[in-house]
Amino acid sequence: MTAAPGTGGRPAGTAHGPLTGLRVLDLATLFAGPLAATLLGDFGADVVKVEHPRRPDPSRGHGPAKDGQGLWWKLLGRNKRTLTLDLRTDGGREALLRLAAGADVVVENFRPGTLERWGLGWEELSAANPRLVLARVTAFGQFGPYAHRPGFGTLAEAMSGFAAITGEPDGPPTLPPFGLADSIAGIACAYAVMAALAGRDRTGEGQVVDLALIEPILTALGPHPLWYDQLGHVQPRTGNRSVNNAPRNTYRTADGSWVAVSTSAQSVAERVMALVGRPALAKEPWFADGAGRAAHADELDEAVGSWIARHTRDDVLAAFDKAEAAVAPVQDVREVMTDPQYAALGTLAEVDDPELGPLRMQNVLFRLTGTPGAIRWSGRAHGADTDSVLAEAGYAPAEVAALRAAGAV
Repeated sequence: MTAAPGTGGRPAGTAHGPLTGLRVLDLATLFAGPLAATLLGDFGADVVKVEHPRRPDPSRGHGPAKDGQGLWWKLLGRNKRTLTLDLRTDGGREALLRLAAGADVVVENFRPGTLERWGLGWEELSAANPRLVLARVTAFGQFGPYAHRPGFGTLAEAMSGFAAITGEPDGPPTLPPFGLADSIAGIACAYAVMAALAGRDRTGEGQVVDLALIEPILTALGPHPLWYDQLGHVQPRTGNRSVNNAPRNTYRTADGSWVAVSTSAQSVAERVMALVGRPALAKEPWFADGAGRAAHADELDEAVGSWIARHTRDDVLAAFDKAEAAVAPVQDVREVMTDPQYAALGTLAEVDDPELGPLRMQNVLFRLTGTPGAIRWSGRAHGADTDSVLAEAGYAPAEVAALRAAGAV
């Protein structure tokens, strides 16, 4: 297996990150909980993915596949060993409790009360391991009037206020074409788990993480609740424009490409006006702050857009770079895969996969100079590590065979 970029030359199959020695049981599906477990695994945690013996994780079948192999799973399942257990059976329940006794973290995203019905709630898990952290990821949280409703990230994107402010002013609310709420919640869950583990270091006791998909995305929206609370302000849909500064938009170039321009800093806004040949606009009284510029977005967009429309994308990027003004090409995934900045950072890693050969996917989320993370392997086959994981928990081969005959694994 090749070493992934940013791993310091270590073999990609070697656990060496700062979380080495941490054991995580990933019981979750689609997508926030599993992503949190992936992020922990990227930095060395031993993550065991627990799937139903006859109903594999749905992410294995989401999106495009190659040669029968789901590609999303190759990403989401990386750095995880795979185990099958039917948690509704006596054998599956007993096996999970034995595994939990030696684990640090359990991640689950069943509807509230599901684990309790199976005899695997916090009472049973903490009795098996008082130092355990149980991360519970649901749409609406563990309590409240919506707690028992089914829900996915789409509902969080709608309910949080995100969709209401996304889209053109005269168009409908717009949902993202990918799992935005789940992704934000997955990153937040990994942070929550680390906070809970830090608490355990001080108290010696584990605890429950209760994370609702509707909350991290609301945090990501910034001061909207504060604005409404103090001013009664409700942000409208503004398309690509910002209510806080201008010019801020996407603009078409002479060769039919698109670039994005941002002027969050006043000095950058002034440099953009000089670059496009409209320095007089920067001397207008309303130009002195972001809100004033946003109120004159039509005029500023015309100035910037007309200049950009007369130049090719390469010329626009070069001119903005020389002027120290903020610009970026609007790239699709094809250009992302060849972008020189991503290449320099090692953002895309190549991993050898036993079914598909070399794969390129996103690398670990950030770089550490002393104890970097790594992609040790891509998503493995359903139940590939069942026997070895159960053996580590003390099961003899005959016991594993009996569990398999009973349908518990």
